[in-house]
Amino acid sequence: MRFPSRTLRPAAALAFVLAASAAAQAQTAAERGKAIFDAAGCYACHTEKGGPAMAGGPPLPTPFGTFYAPNITPDPDTGIGKWSDDDFVRALREGMSPSGQPFYPVFPYTAYTRMTRQDMLDLRAYLNTLAPVKRASRRHDLKFPYSVRASLYPWRWLNFTAGEYTPDKAHDAQWNRGAYIVEALSHCGECHTPRDFLGGLKNDLKLSGARMPVGNLVASNLTPDKSGLADWSAGDIAAALETGELPEGGTLGGEMGEVVANSTSKMSKDDRAAIVAYLKSLKPIATTVAKKKKD
Repeated sequence: MRFPSRTLRPAAALAFVLAASAAAQAQTAAERGKAIFDAAGCYACHTEKGGPAMAGGPPLPTPFGTFYAPNITPDPDTGIGKWSDDDFVRALREGMSPSGQPFYPVFPYTAYTRMTRQDMLDLRAYLNTLAPVKRASRRHDLKFPYSVRASLYPWRWLNFTAGEYTPDKAHDAQWNRGAYIVEALSHCGECHTPRDFLGGLKNDLKLSGARMPVGNLVASNLTPDKSGLADWSAGDIAAALETGELPEGGTLGGEMGEVVANSTSKMSKDDRAAIVAYLKSLKPIATTVAKKKKD
């Protein structure tokens, strides 16, 4: 019996090594996914104040009605525990549910579509480490005809093109990293770009400031125009992203204060520097929005 036992030992050792390697890879994916999670600002939308993390968000009032971000914990019944990796990628890339229903664009899949598949899968790996919470997602309370999901198809045809971010060869790696964070992961344009009456982004005025569809706030001009960041140094912008401190004194509050606390302050120094490089390179555009509350 000794001979068979000797032959099994290398196989058992190999199985142990492979299992350990798989566990290490999974941990690395989840760690990378945590950085994606922070950059994407998932926590603020999907967590109600005082409620369990990622089990459903607070009301988001808009001109079209009130939206509620769903439970995205790994609970198999009320969360996304039964979703396959392809289901998850399809939600981010195409804005479609596993059952084939279009998501409302209050879920910023119009920006997330530009994420790499690997970043999407790493994000999923991190979400899988969260505690599952059995809590049904709240139904949106929308006005007609926005309450009819079929009305989304014309909107998608006009305003949505699916596809991963393609690096611009005319710029260096830092600039492209900044563009990827701003345009895809952190979806800054969703708040800082003006919209038309149907809620589509006016991309000719990209990042020039806008009245946000959620609440009654004004998102500031992020272009290097006098009405935006022209007088801000690279260090000023980086400091605001890290600590919320403003060059003229005071700190960012409101929605942008939450973005700093939950997202940009948790980014690496290099990623914040990449954002700065990208914003500084933008075409200056004068804001078209009167300032009421700065965010």
